[in-house]
Amino acid sequence: MTHAPPPTTPDGRYLVVEGRLWRRSNPALGPRQRELLVAALMRARADVGRAKRAKDAAAERNARARVHRAKVGLGERGAPWWTDGAPDFNRHLVRNTPYATWFQDLAVP
Repeated sequence: MTHAPPPTTPDGRYLVVEGRLWRRSNPALGPRQRELLVAALMRARADVGRAKRAKDAAAERNARARVHRAKVGLGERGAPWWTDGAPDFNRHLVRNTPYATWFQDLAVP
């Protein structure tokens, strides 16, 4: 079964997953930089899983810190990658943001 990709806000800043906004990666990243950061993110996520299965709290903290650094590098966390001064609604419920009407209109046939 194939799933449709999550909707992206008209300004390209967020994806909407289960009614929540998630910041997209910085589109200004070059392909090689993005590739390296995504690879680091995937390795760190795998390491989180291994540490959890091993019940190794120190290794899990380290792996989670690496996940965070990769996401900051990608622009998904930390300071917003846009420069127009617009507020960051990362992790907010879309219904509580200026994107609420846009999102509601998506559901209308």
